[in-house]
Amino acid sequence: MSRSAARARAGQDRTSLYSEITDKIIAELEAGRVPWVQPWGTAAAKASLAMPKNAATQRRYSGVNVLILWGAVVERGFAGQSWLTFRQALSLGGNVRKGEHGTTVVYADRFIPDDERKRAERDGDEPGAIPFLKRFTVFNTDQCENLPDGLVTAPPPVSEGLILPQAEGLIAATGADFRMGGDRAFYNPARDYVQVPRPDAYFEPINWHRTALHELGHWVGHPSRLARDLTGAFGSASYAKEELVAEMTSAFVCASLGIVPTVRHADYIGSWLEVLREDDRAIVRAASAASKAADYLLAFRPAPSEPVDTIQAADELEMA
Repeated sequence: MSRSAARARAGQDRTSLYSEITDKIIAELEAGRVPWVQPWGTAAAKASLAMPKNAATQRRYSGVNVLILWGAVVERGFAGQSWLTFRQALSLGGNVRKGEHGTTVVYADRFIPDDERKRAERDGDEPGAIPFLKRFTVFNTDQCENLPDGLVTAPPPVSEGLILPQAEGLIAATGADFRMGGDRAFYNPARDYVQVPRPDAYFEPINWHRTALHELGHWVGHPSRLARDLTGAFGSASYAKEELVAEMTSAFVCASLGIVPTVRHADYIGSWLEVLREDDRAIVRAASAASKAADYLLAFRPAPSEPVDTIQAADELEMA
């Protein structure tokens, strides 16, 4: 490849990579997060207050990679800030867990094309180097298994009493892939796992239970369980209906377990009001689906649950 062609290609790669990085930072800012302010407060993951580093070499990442990796820790709820490439995990006797997705970071360097080296030798001067950015993928040690004990970051334990035993026991009994960390709560249908922030991330920790059971309400809707439609895009009517089902599921289970969270902020129910105003049967369908979901979850309790009266008319209306 000629020197001019190499420079052109390197320039295109840098432009593309710069755009990707810039777009990601813009998205963070638009979401209300400032990626260069370390977000390790009560509203984010309880990751240790530190710079990201490579777990194999102990070298710290620098520049824009710090922002990229900080963002990944918060977004995905990792417990620490140690990272490895796929090959490094293998070299340490471990491996990246199947199905995990890495984080792209960048490496800046320079290279001298062969024709430039030859020209410099011919002309007796210094060859000109071409700067380039190389992208590569790293994985948080939380995404790996079988690593040496010293490399595994253990999240700090949740303070005793923040998770009520009846909720903790139920969650464990479901066998769900239930993860704590990050600064948002969600259910991932494609990978079938629930993630919620830690209880100590909430202004009122009692509300953690409602959130956890809300996301388990979505988990129950997976095709392998009650097979509800979980494909609605954010902001759509079907998404709002599923959110309503999950919220009522949480309310029913909380009541059954004797948990009394505080009232939700009114802004959260705006989308539900639109659904109910447009369809006067939506609440009946949602309540019926929520009862089925709550019964599904409560069936995991070690102690037998109280009998629930079934109103056949509600199911008939659901099918109408």
